[in-house]
Amino acid sequence: MTRFAYAPYGPSLSLPGDRRRFAFYASARGIDFVIANPRERYDCVVLSARADIVRWARAPRDVKLVYDLIDSYLAISDRSVKSLLRGVAKFVSGEISRPTLRYRRAIEAMCARADAVVCSTDEQRQRILALCPNVHVILDAQDHLVRRRKSDYGAAGKRLSLVWEGLPENIAGFAVMRAALEQLSRDHQLTVHLVTDAEFHRYARHFGRRRTSEFARDFLPRFELHEWSEQTLAEVACAADIAVIPLDVRDALAAGKPENKLLLLWRMGLPVVTSRTPAYARAMAGAGLDLTCGDSDEWLRTLRHLAASPGYRATAGVAGREYTALHHSDNHVVQAWDAVLASIGVTPEVSP
Repeated sequence: MTRFAYAPYGPSLSLPGDRRRFAFYASARGIDFVIANPRERYDCVVLSARADIVRWARAPRDVKLVYDLIDSYLAISDRSVKSLLRGVAKFVSGEISRPTLRYRRAIEAMCARADAVVCSTDEQRQRILALCPNVHVILDAQDHLVRRRKSDYGAAGKRLSLVWEGLPENIAGFAVMRAALEQLSRDHQLTVHLVTDAEFHRYARHFGRRRTSEFARDFLPRFELHEWSEQTLAEVACAADIAVIPLDVRDALAAGKPENKLLLLWRMGLPVVTSRTPAYARAMAGAGLDLTCGDSDEWLRTLRHLAASPGYRATAGVAGREYTALHHSDNHVVQAWDAVLASIGVTPEVSP
């Protein structure tokens, strides 16, 4: 019997990275696993992005390792300030067992040791293939998160309601559309609804605690903050006119993000406008939509068009929902993880 272990984002398995990725898959297939301990021996270990990769990269070769690397860390220079500090911060927080000023090198070593690497975009896959020949692109399981679907696309009128969902630090992405929001505020009673955490750590997700409302004032003329939960997201999002995902594409980590957030909002039937990243552009093309923006002028034109046309908002919302159902269902995710295990010769015995 294959003994599985998992190095999670958090020990309770309650964080999104656990609930939407391997822990979701294991539950769907009835696979029993334990929380991985580097001092113990297992047949197969799945490592999240918060695993102690410094230690696991030295695991015995007879242990099958699957590394779930969802962020574009390999797109960042290992000489950048953030990259130099990341390995030290992860050591201080207890995430890795030894400090390193070259955290990218640690990621590369982990990819080279892994029997399979899972990532979230085609661009990531191409970079990782130079280190590991067995790379799979898998997005998040999200069907089970949808509590409500938008059905009312009525005229926005003088009031215009935008919604954004994500980690507090990513609110900084609104800088790319700040001028567009200021202009829209002259034409509409505009409110941006932020569904996120009330507080966050500004550095390495462990240091520099700050209130999200204070941080958001640097980027948004008018907003309302909603504490994140699946139910709150459903209620706030489905009451909004348009969802937005602004990103500073000059930031390699932001530009390399997968389309998970877009797909989640589409699952709820929302019309969504995004920055023009490779993943978002591919998904939009797949759904037959053209709602990506490269600068503030494009943001303003696109939002004005959607605000003035409830029919277009309905078309965009329905097209996105149908695209996710056809190409990105939870069943697709389960089958993709099946393929990962099969590629390393592991056939799990599932509990009834």
